[in-house]
Amino acid sequence: MTATRSASSQRDLTWVVALAACFWGTSALLREPLAQVLDAATIVMYEHLVLVLLLLPWLVPALRRWSEAPPRVRVGAVVIGAGSSALATTLFTAAFRLGDPITPQILQKLQPLIAILLAAVILGERLRPRFWWFAVPALAGAWLMTFPEPFSVRVGDATAALLAIGAATLWGAGTVLGRLVDGHLGPRDTLALRFGFGLPAAAVIVAVSDAGWTMPMDRVPQLVLLALIPGALALGLYYIGLRRTAASRATLAELMFPVTSVLVGVTLMDTTLTWSRWLGVLIVVAAVTGLALHEARAARTGVVEADLYRNPEPSPRV
Repeated sequence: MTATRSASSQRDLTWVVALAACFWGTSALLREPLAQVLDAATIVMYEHLVLVLLLLPWLVPALRRWSEAPPRVRVGAVVIGAGSSALATTLFTAAFRLGDPITPQILQKLQPLIAILLAAVILGERLRPRFWWFAVPALAGAWLMTFPEPFSVRVGDATAALLAIGAATLWGAGTVLGRLVDGHLGPRDTLALRFGFGLPAAAVIVAVSDAGWTMPMDRVPQLVLLALIPGALALGLYYIGLRRTAASRATLAELMFPVTSVLVGVTLMDTTLTWSRWLGVLIVVAAVTGLALHEARAARTGVVEADLYRNPEPSPRV
C-alpha cells in the first residue's frame, strides 16, 4: 500500500494545475481595461502574436512532430488552438465589455461538468464514487460564487453570461484534448501548437468580425504582460501539471481560476461580494485543496485514469 501511495504521489500534479489556474485568475487586471477600449478579437490576436514570437524556437520542431502524430492527436491540437485558445479567449474577453469584471470568470464553474463528460467519452476516464465527495461541494461553491442571490437568480447580463459559458465549454474541451495531445507530444509542444494554431484562427476572427487591426502603442505593455503571465507562464505550468493529472481532477483544480478572480476583484478592483459569494469561495478552496491532497496520498484515488502514456510519441520534456 505504501508503494502504491508513493507512486500516486509521484504521478499526481493536481496542485500545479491549481497554481496555473490562480495565475489565470489575475487576467482581469489587464484584460478588463483593454476590453473597454479595444475589440475582443483584436486583443486576442495580438496576445497570440506575442506568444508565437516568444515560442517560435519551439514551434517549428513542434509542427514537425505534430505532422507525425496520430490523426486524432493532430485534430486535437488544431481544436485546442483554434477553439480553446483563439475563439474561447475572444468570447471571454468580449464578456468583460458587456458585464462586470468578476461574473465572466466565475461562470467557468460550468467547465468541470463539460470536461468530466468529455474525459469519460474521449479519454476513457472512470470516476469512482469518492470523486463526487469533492466534485459536488466544488460545484455548489461555484454556484454560490456566481450569483449575488443564489436562490433567486435573475436573468441579467444574459449576453455576457452566454459568452462566458461558450468560453467555458471550449476550455472544458481544451482540458480533455490537452491531456490527449500532451500524452503524445509533451507539454512544450502542446503549448507551442496551441498558440501556433491559435494565431491564424484569431486573425480570421478579426477579419470576419470586422474588428480593428490597430493596437495603440500605449496599450502594448498591458498586452505583453497579459500574454506572459496569465498566458505563457500559466499555460506552461498547466501543461506540465496536466501530464500527471487526470482531466477530471484537473478541471476541478481549475476552479481556483474563479476563486482567484473573485479575490482580485474584491481587493484590487473595488468589487463587493455578498456573504453567499464569500461562502462559495471558501467551499471551492476547501474542495479543490482536499481533492489535491486526497489524490496525491490515497492508495485508491477518485479517478481511474486512462493510460495515455503506454506508447507515447517520442518528444522532449520541458
